[in-house]
Amino acid sequence: MVPTHPLQPVLDHLHAGRWNAAHDLVQHDGSMLAAWLHGILHLQEGDLEDAENWYDRAGRHFRSRGTLAEELALFEAALASSSPPDVERP
Repeated sequence: MVPTHPLQPVLDHLHAGRWNAAHDLVQHDGSMLAAWLHGILHLQEGDLEDAENWYDRAGRHFRSRGTLAEELALFEAALASSSPPDVERP
């Protein structure tokens, strides 16, 4: 069985409209991917100031971002190509 990435539940909550649950989970991950997803959550909420802060932490350019749908698609592709922490690729 392939382990899922720890950020997958955050993404699942976001897609289900459970923003508070997603926000609570993403705060416990200090990775760059988590910072990007945190920024996307703030975009979803319309909180552009905090979104920009989290995009900066993720090393991403906030002002040249795509739409929310585009950002989610890019994030999901990045998540799918990353290994869960503590899992070595062969």
